[in-house]
Amino acid sequence: MRGPFSNRPFSSRPSNNRLFGNRLFSTRRRRTLAAVAGAGALLVVTGCGAADMTKQSSPYANAHGAKTVTLSVQSWVGAQANVAVAQYLLEHELGYRVDTVQVDEIPAWDALSQGRVDAILEDWGHPDQEARYVKDKKTIVNGGDLGVTGHIGWFVPTYFAKQHPDVTNWKNLNKYASQLKTAESGGKGQLLDGSPSYVTNDKALVKNLKLNYQVVFSGSEAAQITQIKQFAKQKKPFLTYWYQPQWLFKKVPMTEVKLPPYKDGCDADPDAITCAYPKTPLQKYLNADFSKDGGKAAALLKNFRWTTEDQNEVSLMIAEQKLTPEQAAKKWVDRHRSTWQAWLPK
Repeated sequence: MRGPFSNRPFSSRPSNNRLFGNRLFSTRRRRTLAAVAGAGALLVVTGCGAADMTKQSSPYANAHGAKTVTLSVQSWVGAQANVAVAQYLLEHELGYRVDTVQVDEIPAWDALSQGRVDAILEDWGHPDQEARYVKDKKTIVNGGDLGVTGHIGWFVPTYFAKQHPDVTNWKNLNKYASQLKTAESGGKGQLLDGSPSYVTNDKALVKNLKLNYQVVFSGSEAAQITQIKQFAKQKKPFLTYWYQPQWLFKKVPMTEVKLPPYKDGCDADPDAITCAYPKTPLQKYLNADFSKDGGKAAALLKNFRWTTEDQNEVSLMIAEQKLTPEQAAKKWVDRHRSTWQAWLPK
């Protein structure tokens, strides 16, 4: 998912189609998405086989001398929360016009490199892209820590973990495969994943750890959340690929299954992985020209740093309370003036 970590995702990630400011967002990466900004419109195709974002441009991206900013929005709600607050402050405190586009993680790096977007506010670690664009081409610069640490893992509902404490050790998962099977898992236990466009280690882990499980893709973060909620409502056991930070933990308490511990380099060979996912301090990235010439907008985005609790507060308002991202951002801004005022350029 949610491309959250080295060339893998997470998906932190959203709810059903909703307006992002004045733009309609589809939570399915595999669907066509239109992002409309003022008089300009940008059609973005996301998911596998997606159109190359580097060949498309927002009319406001990298516009020298104009107070405009274009932000990339990943498809999970945590990323939407970041952009919602940044957009609100850019527009209401600094007087910028903000355009937003949704695109998968890897194409977003290409778009950022060529100035099609100005910033990515939540990256889970893409070392190949960092080497290419940050170190070699120097077309992208690191914009600093977001302040949130991301972690992907396998989780079971806490009510099931309390009944069967040993399920939280991967070595015991086969013992519970029969209880975790579904119609979609072909007689094996089900490991529920998000979108097929997310790059995960799960199939390799199941194979290499000799687990009697089948990875089943729900299709999107929204579909995965719906399935998890249905299981929880019926108090059924489930095993799912999930991530932190994520607002859903407040609604459905889940306990992590301990995989073999992560060590540096243990995920170097994607086909041979037998270790857990790493904990990843989430990063911001800016187009190099924008970082240099973007004025107060670039300064604010570099200063933008908040906590997991902050992000979850906004995410919960968007995904569960059904506020638009703009409405959620305004509520957060009204409640946390001392936090965001420190981000404003001097």
